[in-house]
Amino acid sequence: MTGFFIDVILPIPIQKTFTYSVTEAEYEFIQKGVRVAVSFGNKKMYTGLVFHKHQTPPELYEAKEILQILDNQPIVNFHQLKHWAWVAKYYMCALGDVYRAALPSAFLLESETIVYKNQAFKNQDTLDDDEFLIVEALQHQSQLTIHRIEEILQKNKVLPIVNQLIEKSAIFVKEEIYEQYKPKLIQYIRLHPQYNDKSHLEHLLEALSRAKKQREAVLHYFQLMTSKKPVKSKQLEEVSGVSSAVLKALVKKEIFEFYHIQTDRISYKGATCKLKDLNEFQEKALQEIQNTFEEKDVILLHGVTSSGKTEVYTKLIKQVIDKGKQVLFLLPEIALTTQIITRLQQYFGNQIAVFHSRHSMNERVEVWNNVLGHQPKAQIILGARSSVFLPFSNLGLIIVDEEHETSYKQFEPSPRYHARDTAIVLSKIHQAKVLLGSATPSLESFYNAKEHKYGFVELTHRYGNVQMPSIELIDLKEKHRKREMNGHFSDILLQQIHDVLEKKEQVILFQNRRGFSPIVECKTCGSSPQCPNCDVSLTFHKFKNELRCHYCHYQRAMPNSCGACGSNQLNTKGFGTEQIELELKKHFPTHHIGRMDLDTTRGKYGYQKIIGAFEAREIDILVGTQMLSKGLDFGNVSLVGILNADTMLNFPDFRAHERAYHLMVQVSGRAGRLKKRGKVMIQAVNRSAGNTYPF
Repeated sequence: MTGFFIDVILPIPIQKTFTYSVTEAEYEFIQKGVRVAVSFGNKKMYTGLVFHKHQTPPELYEAKEILQILDNQPIVNFHQLKHWAWVAKYYMCALGDVYRAALPSAFLLESETIVYKNQAFKNQDTLDDDEFLIVEALQHQSQLTIHRIEEILQKNKVLPIVNQLIEKSAIFVKEEIYEQYKPKLIQYIRLHPQYNDKSHLEHLLEALSRAKKQREAVLHYFQLMTSKKPVKSKQLEEVSGVSSAVLKALVKKEIFEFYHIQTDRISYKGATCKLKDLNEFQEKALQEIQNTFEEKDVILLHGVTSSGKTEVYTKLIKQVIDKGKQVLFLLPEIALTTQIITRLQQYFGNQIAVFHSRHSMNERVEVWNNVLGHQPKAQIILGARSSVFLPFSNLGLIIVDEEHETSYKQFEPSPRYHARDTAIVLSKIHQAKVLLGSATPSLESFYNAKEHKYGFVELTHRYGNVQMPSIELIDLKEKHRKREMNGHFSDILLQQIHDVLEKKEQVILFQNRRGFSPIVECKTCGSSPQCPNCDVSLTFHKFKNELRCHYCHYQRAMPNSCGACGSNQLNTKGFGTEQIELELKKHFPTHHIGRMDLDTTRGKYGYQKIIGAFEAREIDILVGTQMLSKGLDFGNVSLVGILNADTMLNFPDFRAHERAYHLMVQVSGRAGRLKKRGKVMIQAVNRSAGNTYPF
């Protein structure tokens, strides 16, 4: 007898789908792309994704029944499934790996999922009995597994209940939390329902004749109500000049009542403005791009640093969204989104959605649903590499900014995809166009352009006709011989920094190593602490006095003595951004020094705080790693210093010289972007290697 079956993708690294049986009614209701709860193995439960419907039973095993259908409508569309299949085949990984990487963790509940209480949640009145039991249990235990929730509720089908609690922001599931999610609620105020009757209103002001401040608050409330807009509590306090205690007293008397409206976490309040007019070189480049798109689907835009590529992008974005299509704007680094969001919001307002790993789980789910529903607030998606997996339905243009960046490559865990190449395949599925932009294109993209596989457009002039920065190479061997080094700074570089600060201008110093020192060595026996997992030297971080592995994140306290011979004569070798920051504070004690690396930007808003402070000129000297090199735009920077070019050139990688060139050109492009010509100083031991680069 023929039954009804579905093939399901499970979020596990196995190279196949699994067949489950369904009833005829379920078979008719289920669509490809909906989630179902299924059991796998003896006790494990997973959220599976329906990949295929059929009536052929599996040959090697008896199909289990599904536990629950979790969605009424698909959360993944046909284009995505086709794209995922290509990623799994091309990068030789399981479809389940792609499924796990693509979906926000809130969609992937399983028996081993760990559930935590959201401490910011207060509205327990909105919970039903089962939901209340889970929240109550989390008051006494810091975390629960799905298995434990099944035992508490004495039910097998608990995933829908957990999903409802996530939607209500009462709980969150295990993920890398940077800052705990708090829903953004705005408090509003309104008259108590009993005053809807005009007869009651007449007695209201008489009753408040002796409470002058309360009377003032009520009178100003009526004035604000003439605009026919909801009244915010803060707004009423400011207009009437009363404190929050007065409003609370009125609420207690049942004259007013508070209510809350949840707003989007990323929203633009200001008015949008007209797109900037392009200069003659940008206009020519835009015209060439439009003409080339008629013949080629992919174009490489080679524009020198500060040539105004972003303004060209905005013109293309406007043309595409005016046709009702979506735009994906890929960026290599989360730090870049901070500046780009601000610039694009001035033009496009709330049509922009942002998607990257520093957003909370709830924020990512919100963006996912908006993209899936083709909402007006998700016409332009701005994000890091994982954005290529979003559920686009009508994609018209993909812009890959800084296309040469290695950050577009995912290394761990699987799938080990390259976002630029994956985006090109995604564009083919949607019949969209791709624009690759860079001041230093990767060799493979440049080769494809020269072979006419891609279109090629150049933008060779800086915006405002500002000259490219002057480059000066400092020979460290010579400086050490003449004893003209002060710590890790040559006398010339220190003098240049001093001169720039005197003019109230800013400095960027680039050192592509974080931490204080990459090696700790025993002076007696020469051994150095190694990572037990990766067998590489541990990096010393002075701020926390600990040793860390930058590959697997293993960490331990800094030892007082050598683990091999017991000697307490430990020495550090090499230097990172932390050591440079401390040295600068000694050289320039009256100036503000900032540091931008992975250690200082771990918080969700870490990038925004540092970039905002530097733009506001609260930081005079900014020390950083390669994060500084990726398209950031600072108008007051006139000097860039590269402290040790040799470490990039001598890196054990066959593309080390290409990447060193990319980094040095990109970080050099941060200097002199507004009016005045900037200066770049490169300190290197191997002077001949530096001369091979066409700066």
